Amino acid sequence: MSKLKINIVLFGIGNIGSTLINQIVESQEFFLESKNIDFHFPIITNSNVAFFEKEGVGYAWETNFLQLAVPFRVEDIIEFAKENEFENLIAVDATASNELIDHYTTLIQNGFNIVAVNKKANTLSIDLYKEIRENLKKYDKEFLYETSLDIGFPVLQTLRDLYYSGEKITKIRGVFSANLSYVFNRFSAEETSFSSILKDASLLGLMRATFREDLSGNDTAKKLLILAREIGKDVELSDIKINSLIKEGHLEKNGILNKEALDKSYKIAKITQAENHVLRYIGEYDVEKNKMEVKLVSEPSSSSVAQLKGADTIFEIYTQSYSEAPIVIQSGAACKQAISRGLIADILKVAEKIKNKEAIWA
Repeated sequence: MSKLKINIVLFGIGNIGSTLINQIVESQEFFLESKNIDFHFPIITNSNVAFFEKEGVGYAWETNFLQLAVPFRVEDIIEFAKENEFENLIAVDATASNELIDHYTTLIQNGFNIVAVNKKANTLSIDLYKEIRENLKKYDKEFLYETSLDIGFPVLQTLRDLYYSGEKITKIRGVFSANLSYVFNRFSAEETSFSSILKDASLLGLMRATFREDLSGNDTAKKLLILAREIGKDVELSDIKINSLIKEGHLEKNGILNKEALDKSYKIAKITQAENHVLRYIGEYDVEKNKMEVKLVSEPSSSSVAQLKGADTIFEIYTQSYSEAPIVIQSGAACKQAISRGLIADILKVAEKIKNKEAIWA
Protein backbone atom coordinates (compact mmCIF):
# COMPACT_ATOMS: atom_id res chain seq x y z
CA MET A 1 0.00 0.00 0.00
CA SER A 2 1.40 3.39 -0.98
CA LYS A 3 2.21 5.83 1.81
CA LEU A 4 -0.10 8.77 2.48
CA LYS A 5 1.64 12.11 2.06
CA ILE A 6 0.31 14.81 4.40
CA ASN A 7 1.26 18.44 3.79
CA ILE A 8 1.27 20.55 6.94
CA VAL A 9 1.26 24.33 6.65
CA LEU A 10 2.33 25.58 10.07
CA PHE A 11 1.26 29.02 11.26
CA GLY A 12 3.37 29.97 14.27
CA ILE A 13 6.87 28.71 15.07
CA GLY A 14 7.04 29.83 18.69
CA ASN A 15 7.46 27.36 21.57
CA ILE A 16 4.69 25.02 20.48
CA GLY A 17 5.12 25.30 16.70
CA SER A 18 8.88 24.73 16.77
CA THR A 19 8.44 21.77 19.13
CA LEU A 20 5.86 20.33 16.72
CA ILE A 21 8.25 20.48 13.75
CA ASN A 22 11.08 18.89 15.73
CA GLN A 23 8.88 16.11 17.13
CA ILE A 24 7.48 15.20 13.71
CA VAL A 25 10.87 15.37 11.94
CA GLU A 26 12.43 13.19 14.65
CA SER A 27 9.52 10.68 14.55
CA GLN A 28 9.16 10.58 10.75
CA GLU A 29 10.28 6.95 10.45
CA PHE A 30 7.95 5.91 13.25
CA PHE A 31 4.93 7.48 11.51
CA LEU A 32 5.88 5.79 8.26
CA GLU A 33 6.25 2.38 9.91
CA SER A 34 3.25 2.57 12.26
CA LYS A 35 0.77 4.58 10.18
CA ASN A 36 2.21 4.58 6.64
CA ILE A 37 1.97 8.38 6.78
CA ASP A 38 4.65 10.71 5.40
CA PHE A 39 4.50 14.20 6.92
CA HIS A 40 5.86 17.26 5.10
CA PHE A 41 6.07 20.93 6.12
CA PRO A 42 6.16 22.81 2.78
CA ILE A 43 5.37 26.15 4.46
CA ILE A 44 6.14 27.44 7.95
CA THR A 45 5.43 30.96 9.18
CA ASN A 46 5.70 33.35 12.06
CA SER A 47 3.43 36.40 12.26
CA ASN A 48 5.37 38.32 9.60
CA VAL A 49 7.28 36.02 7.26
CA ALA A 50 7.02 32.54 5.74
CA PHE A 51 9.52 29.97 4.49
CA PHE A 52 8.42 28.07 1.37
CA GLU A 53 10.08 24.72 0.63
CA LYS A 54 8.31 22.47 -1.86
CA GLU A 55 9.90 19.25 -0.55
CA GLY A 56 9.28 20.14 3.09
CA VAL A 57 11.58 21.39 5.83
CA GLY A 58 14.08 19.16 7.64
CA TYR A 59 16.45 19.34 10.58
CA ALA A 60 17.95 22.62 9.30
CA TRP A 61 14.57 24.39 9.24
CA GLU A 62 15.54 27.10 11.77
CA THR A 63 18.61 28.20 9.78
CA ASN A 64 16.68 28.11 6.51
CA PHE A 65 13.84 30.09 8.01
CA LEU A 66 16.16 32.82 9.28
CA GLN A 67 17.90 33.10 5.92
CA LEU A 68 15.09 32.56 3.41
CA ALA A 69 11.73 33.53 4.93
CA VAL A 70 9.83 36.29 3.13
CA PRO A 71 6.81 38.49 3.92
CA PHE A 72 3.56 36.73 3.06
CA ARG A 73 -0.20 36.87 2.86
CA VAL A 74 -2.46 33.87 3.38
CA GLU A 75 -3.36 34.19 -0.32
CA ASP A 76 0.31 33.53 -1.16
CA ILE A 77 0.17 30.28 0.79
CA ILE A 78 -2.99 29.14 -0.99
CA GLU A 79 -1.44 30.02 -4.36
CA PHE A 80 1.79 28.11 -3.57
CA ALA A 81 -0.22 25.05 -2.55
CA LYS A 82 -2.20 25.17 -5.80
CA GLU A 83 0.86 25.73 -8.01
CA ASN A 84 2.55 22.69 -6.50
CA GLU A 85 -0.63 20.63 -6.50
CA PHE A 86 -0.34 19.84 -2.79
CA GLU A 87 -2.95 17.36 -1.60
CA ASN A 88 -4.00 16.34 1.90
CA LEU A 89 -3.44 19.79 3.34
CA ILE A 90 -3.61 20.55 7.05
CA ALA A 91 -3.25 24.13 8.30
CA VAL A 92 -1.96 24.02 11.88
CA ASP A 93 -2.71 27.18 13.87
CA ALA A 94 -0.13 27.30 16.66
CA THR A 95 -0.67 31.04 17.14
CA ALA A 96 -2.84 33.16 19.44
CA SER A 97 -3.67 35.35 16.45
CA ASN A 98 -6.98 37.05 15.77
CA GLU A 99 -5.97 37.74 12.17
CA LEU A 100 -5.54 34.14 11.09
CA ILE A 101 -9.05 33.29 12.31
CA ASP A 102 -10.44 35.57 9.59
CA HIS A 103 -8.85 33.27 6.98
CA TYR A 104 -10.16 29.93 8.29
CA THR A 105 -13.12 29.90 5.90
CA THR A 106 -10.91 30.79 2.92
CA LEU A 107 -8.46 28.03 3.85
CA ILE A 108 -11.26 25.46 4.14
CA GLN A 109 -12.70 26.55 0.78
CA ASN A 110 -9.28 26.01 -0.78
CA GLY A 111 -8.76 22.46 0.39
CA PHE A 112 -7.26 22.85 3.88
CA ASN A 113 -8.22 20.92 6.99
CA ILE A 114 -7.47 22.80 10.22
CA VAL A 115 -5.89 21.75 13.52
CA ALA A 116 -5.60 24.50 16.12
CA VAL A 117 -4.25 25.21 19.56
CA ASN A 118 -5.66 28.73 19.09
CA LYS A 119 -9.05 28.85 20.85
CA LYS A 120 -10.28 32.11 19.31
CA ALA A 121 -12.23 30.68 16.35
CA ASN A 122 -14.41 28.84 18.85
CA THR A 123 -14.87 31.70 21.32
CA LEU A 124 -15.77 34.61 19.05
CA SER A 125 -19.34 35.14 17.77
CA ILE A 126 -21.65 32.19 17.28
CA ASP A 127 -22.16 33.40 13.70
CA LEU A 128 -18.46 32.83 12.90
CA TYR A 129 -18.59 29.49 14.73
CA LYS A 130 -21.49 28.35 12.52
CA GLU A 131 -19.99 29.78 9.33
CA ILE A 132 -16.82 27.72 9.83
CA ARG A 133 -18.84 24.54 10.40
CA GLU A 134 -21.09 25.14 7.41
CA ASN A 135 -17.98 25.40 5.22
CA LEU A 136 -16.41 22.30 6.79
CA LYS A 137 -19.53 20.36 5.87
CA LYS A 138 -19.77 21.87 2.38
CA TYR A 139 -16.12 21.18 1.50
CA ASP A 140 -15.83 17.93 3.48
CA LYS A 141 -12.98 19.12 5.69
CA GLU A 142 -11.99 18.61 9.34
CA PHE A 143 -11.33 21.07 12.17
CA LEU A 144 -9.86 19.67 15.39
CA TYR A 145 -8.81 21.71 18.42
CA GLU A 146 -8.38 19.44 21.45
CA THR A 147 -5.27 21.38 22.58
CA SER A 148 -7.20 24.67 22.67
CA LEU A 149 -8.85 23.35 25.83
CA ASP A 150 -6.12 21.30 27.48
CA ILE A 151 -2.80 19.63 26.65
CA GLY A 152 -4.53 17.20 24.33
CA PHE A 153 -6.29 14.79 26.67
CA PRO A 154 -9.54 13.77 24.93
CA VAL A 155 -11.95 16.08 26.76
CA LEU A 156 -13.72 17.32 23.63
CA GLN A 157 -13.68 13.88 22.00
CA THR A 158 -15.32 12.36 25.10
CA LEU A 159 -17.93 15.11 25.17
CA ARG A 160 -18.66 14.69 21.43
CA ASP A 161 -18.97 10.91 21.77
CA LEU A 162 -21.47 11.30 24.62
CA TYR A 163 -23.46 14.04 22.88
CA TYR A 164 -23.71 12.31 19.50
CA SER A 165 -24.67 9.02 21.15
CA GLY A 166 -27.77 10.80 22.42
CA GLU A 167 -26.58 10.97 26.02
CA LYS A 168 -28.19 13.76 28.06
CA ILE A 169 -25.42 15.90 29.55
CA THR A 170 -26.61 17.60 32.72
CA LYS A 171 -23.54 19.49 33.94
CA ILE A 172 -19.93 20.29 33.04
CA ARG A 173 -17.58 21.69 35.64
CA GLY A 174 -13.94 21.75 36.65
CA VAL A 175 -10.68 23.60 37.08
CA PHE A 176 -9.70 24.49 33.52
CA SER A 177 -6.75 26.81 34.20
CA ALA A 178 -3.40 25.18 35.04
CA ASN A 179 -2.16 28.54 36.30
CA LEU A 180 -4.99 29.03 38.77
CA SER A 181 -4.87 25.37 39.76
CA TYR A 182 -1.26 25.94 40.87
CA VAL A 183 -2.22 29.13 42.75
CA PHE A 184 -5.12 27.65 44.74
CA ASN A 185 -3.50 24.25 45.32
CA ARG A 186 -0.63 26.05 47.03
CA PHE A 187 -2.84 28.58 48.79
CA SER A 188 -4.95 25.78 50.28
CA ALA A 189 -1.95 23.77 51.48
CA GLU A 190 0.38 26.52 52.73
CA GLU A 191 0.34 29.41 55.17
CA THR A 192 1.49 31.80 52.46
CA SER A 193 -0.10 35.03 51.32
CA PHE A 194 -2.13 34.99 48.12
CA SER A 195 -0.07 37.76 46.50
CA SER A 196 3.24 35.97 47.13
CA ILE A 197 1.90 32.82 45.44
CA LEU A 198 0.81 34.93 42.46
CA LYS A 199 4.34 36.34 42.35
CA ASP A 200 5.84 32.84 42.42
CA ALA A 201 3.53 31.74 39.61
CA SER A 202 4.64 34.71 37.57
CA LEU A 203 8.34 34.00 38.22
CA LEU A 204 7.81 30.38 37.17
CA GLY A 205 6.44 31.66 33.88
CA LEU A 206 3.03 30.12 34.50
CA MET A 207 1.25 33.41 34.03
CA ARG A 208 3.63 35.34 31.84
CA ALA A 209 1.40 35.49 28.77
CA THR A 210 -2.04 35.14 30.32
CA PHE A 211 -1.80 36.82 33.74
CA ARG A 212 -4.80 39.12 33.23
CA GLU A 213 -6.79 36.54 31.26
CA ASP A 214 -6.48 34.03 34.08
CA LEU A 215 -7.12 36.36 36.99
CA SER A 216 -10.07 38.00 35.25
CA GLY A 217 -11.67 34.59 34.68
CA ASN A 218 -11.78 35.13 30.90
CA ASP A 219 -9.58 32.14 30.05
CA THR A 220 -11.74 29.78 32.12
CA ALA A 221 -14.89 31.34 30.63
CA LYS A 222 -13.65 30.82 27.05
CA LYS A 223 -12.96 27.16 27.75
CA LEU A 224 -16.42 26.80 29.29
CA LEU A 225 -17.87 28.42 26.15
CA ILE A 226 -16.07 25.90 23.91
CA LEU A 227 -17.49 23.04 25.99
CA ALA A 228 -21.04 24.44 25.87
CA ARG A 229 -20.94 24.96 22.11
CA GLU A 230 -19.60 21.44 21.68
CA ILE A 231 -22.94 20.09 22.90
CA GLY A 232 -24.95 22.23 20.49
CA LYS A 233 -25.64 25.31 22.61
CA ASP A 234 -25.85 28.63 20.73
CA VAL A 235 -24.21 30.68 23.46
CA GLU A 236 -21.92 33.69 23.57
CA LEU A 237 -19.16 34.66 26.01
CA SER A 238 -21.49 37.38 27.33
CA ASP A 239 -23.90 34.64 28.51
CA ILE A 240 -21.35 33.49 31.10
CA LYS A 241 -21.33 35.11 34.53
CA ILE A 242 -17.63 35.74 35.23
CA ASN A 243 -16.58 36.38 38.82
CA SER A 244 -13.11 37.87 38.54
CA LEU A 245 -10.49 36.99 41.15
CA ILE A 246 -9.34 40.61 41.19
CA LYS A 247 -12.15 42.86 42.42
CA GLU A 248 -12.29 46.63 42.32
CA GLY A 249 -11.43 46.73 46.03
CA HIS A 250 -8.14 44.92 45.28
CA LEU A 251 -6.86 47.79 43.14
CA GLU A 252 -5.47 51.22 43.88
CA LYS A 253 -6.97 54.22 42.05
CA ASN A 254 -4.16 54.01 39.48
CA GLY A 255 -5.03 50.37 38.74
CA ILE A 256 -2.03 48.91 40.60
CA LEU A 257 -2.72 45.82 42.69
CA ASN A 258 -3.21 46.52 46.39
CA LYS A 259 -1.51 43.44 47.84
CA GLU A 260 -2.67 44.15 51.40
CA ALA A 261 -6.34 44.29 50.37
CA LEU A 262 -5.95 41.22 48.14
CA ASP A 263 -4.27 39.15 50.83
CA LYS A 264 -6.82 40.16 53.48
CA SER A 265 -9.71 39.23 51.20
CA TYR A 266 -8.38 35.76 50.38
CA LYS A 267 -7.29 35.07 53.94
CA ILE A 268 -10.86 35.70 55.08
CA ALA A 269 -12.21 33.45 52.30
CA LYS A 270 -9.82 30.72 53.41
CA ILE A 271 -10.41 30.81 57.16
CA THR A 272 -14.21 31.19 56.98
CA GLN A 273 -14.67 27.97 54.99
CA ALA A 274 -16.30 24.90 56.49
CA GLU A 275 -13.87 22.39 58.00
CA ASN A 276 -11.98 20.20 55.49
CA HIS A 277 -12.77 22.47 52.57
CA VAL A 278 -10.42 24.14 50.07
CA LEU A 279 -10.77 27.01 47.62
CA ARG A 280 -10.88 26.27 43.89
CA TYR A 281 -11.57 28.47 40.88
CA ILE A 282 -13.95 26.66 38.53
CA GLY A 283 -16.01 26.93 35.39
CA GLU A 284 -19.47 25.40 35.64
CA TYR A 285 -22.28 24.88 33.16
CA ASP A 286 -25.49 23.61 34.70
CA VAL A 287 -27.22 22.48 31.51
CA GLU A 288 -30.58 21.80 33.14
CA LYS A 289 -30.73 25.30 34.67
CA ASN A 290 -29.05 26.82 31.58
CA LYS A 291 -26.61 28.61 33.89
CA MET A 292 -22.93 29.21 33.04
CA GLU A 293 -20.61 30.68 35.64
CA VAL A 294 -16.93 31.10 36.45
CA LYS A 295 -16.40 31.45 40.18
CA LEU A 296 -14.41 30.75 43.33
CA VAL A 297 -15.88 27.86 45.31
CA SER A 298 -15.17 26.09 48.57
CA GLU A 299 -14.89 22.37 47.86
CA PRO A 300 -14.98 19.49 50.35
CA SER A 301 -11.47 18.03 50.45
CA SER A 302 -12.82 14.59 49.49
CA SER A 303 -13.92 15.78 46.01
CA SER A 304 -11.91 15.22 42.82
CA VAL A 305 -11.64 18.97 42.24
CA ALA A 306 -10.26 19.49 45.76
CA GLN A 307 -7.60 16.79 45.38
CA LEU A 308 -5.75 18.44 42.50
CA LYS A 309 -1.98 18.79 42.87
CA GLY A 310 0.58 21.09 41.24
CA ALA A 311 -0.85 22.68 38.11
CA ASP A 312 -3.23 19.83 37.22
CA THR A 313 -6.53 20.54 35.49
CA ILE A 314 -9.77 18.59 35.76
CA PHE A 315 -12.95 18.28 33.71
CA GLU A 316 -16.08 16.67 35.16
CA ILE A 317 -18.94 15.66 32.83
CA TYR A 318 -22.25 14.75 34.49
CA THR A 319 -24.79 12.80 32.44
CA GLN A 320 -28.18 11.20 32.85
CA SER A 321 -26.85 7.66 32.46
CA TYR A 322 -23.96 8.11 34.89
CA SER A 323 -26.21 9.98 37.33
CA GLU A 324 -24.28 11.47 40.28
CA ALA A 325 -20.88 10.00 39.40
CA PRO A 326 -19.24 12.28 36.80
CA ILE A 327 -16.89 11.22 34.05
CA VAL A 328 -13.58 12.73 35.20
CA ILE A 329 -10.69 13.68 32.94
CA GLN A 330 -7.63 14.98 34.77
CA SER A 331 -4.33 16.04 33.26
CA GLY A 332 -0.98 17.38 34.34
CA ALA A 333 0.46 20.83 33.82
CA ALA A 334 0.69 22.11 30.28
CA CYS A 335 4.13 22.18 28.66
CA LYS A 336 5.14 22.73 25.05
CA GLN A 337 6.09 19.06 24.56
CA ALA A 338 2.73 17.79 25.82
CA ILE A 339 0.72 20.36 23.85
CA SER A 340 2.68 19.51 20.70
CA ARG A 341 1.94 15.79 21.17
CA GLY A 342 -1.72 16.72 21.53
CA LEU A 343 -1.53 18.58 18.22
CA ILE A 344 0.08 15.54 16.60
CA ALA A 345 -2.78 13.38 17.91
CA ASP A 346 -5.28 15.70 16.18
CA ILE A 347 -3.17 15.79 12.99
CA LEU A 348 -3.11 11.96 12.94
CA LYS A 349 -6.92 11.86 13.35
CA VAL A 350 -7.30 14.13 10.31
CA ALA A 351 -4.77 12.02 8.38
CA GLU A 352 -6.71 8.83 9.17
CA LYS A 353 -9.93 10.43 7.92
CA ILE A 354 -8.17 11.46 4.69
CA LYS A 355 -6.87 7.88 4.36
CA ASN A 356 -10.37 6.45 4.84
CA LYS A 357 -11.83 8.80 2.22
CA GLU A 358 -9.14 7.76 -0.24
CA ALA A 359 -9.89 4.09 0.43
CA ILE A 360 -13.59 4.66 -0.34
CA TRP A 361 -12.75 6.29 -3.69
CA ALA A 362 -10.04 3.78 -4.62
